[in-house]
Amino acid sequence: MNYLWAGMMLVAVVYGAVHGTIPEVTQAALDSSKEAVTLCVTMLGVLSFWMGLMQIASASGLIRKMTRGIQPVLRWLFPRIPGGHPAMEQIAVNCIANILGLGWAATPAGLKAMEELKKLEEERRAAGGFPGHHTGTSPAGERSRRLGMQASGGRRYPAVPKGVASDEMCVFLILNISSLQLIPMNVVAYRSQYGSVNPTAIVGPAILATAVSTLAGVVFCKVMDGKRRA
Repeated sequence: MNYLWAGMMLVAVVYGAVHGTIPEVTQAALDSSKEAVTLCVTMLGVLSFWMGLMQIASASGLIRKMTRGIQPVLRWLFPRIPGGHPAMEQIAVNCIANILGLGWAATPAGLKAMEELKKLEEERRAAGGFPGHHTGTSPAGERSRRLGMQASGGRRYPAVPKGVASDEMCVFLILNISSLQLIPMNVVAYRSQYGSVNPTAIVGPAILATAVSTLAGVVFCKVMDGKRRA
């Protein structure tokens, strides 16, 4: 990306020099910089407001109740994650933030969820969850096996080699990218910043588009999971 942006700027400067429009290029760069700062300040205010609401909802127990409400759906989407695992809570928080249109607020929970899923795979590998991995008969090996069985909800699931994304990671990534949104706050803020007469007019189309993308992502994950089990 650094090379791409540097190349675009170099092309703009060269083009301006060849056609004698360097003053216009310079003015455009200054105007764009000013606009970028203004946009960042606007988005900072929006993000701070909704992040504050998320913190209030978390402290009041609302997030916990919403998490319990979507647990059946998450259990269906992630059947290999054992009940009560920290990854499931972070996935739930990420999904709730995305549904509310708080993509930036969902990022910390998404990163924590990926970290927990990585730990889950490490525990499975410690249990000898993939061919060629042996923990031996030592007390440490027995403990690793027990941890791995606990991490798999009492069942032995095949782990993936180190450095390879697990099924849960792939499903979560697809679900995160498609992300059903009821209130696309970031887009509404962008439209408001650039002078839209009706910034919230995007809400209806956004709900429809993200619902279709989420449905397509879920169907794809389940179809691929069925092929893998076949």
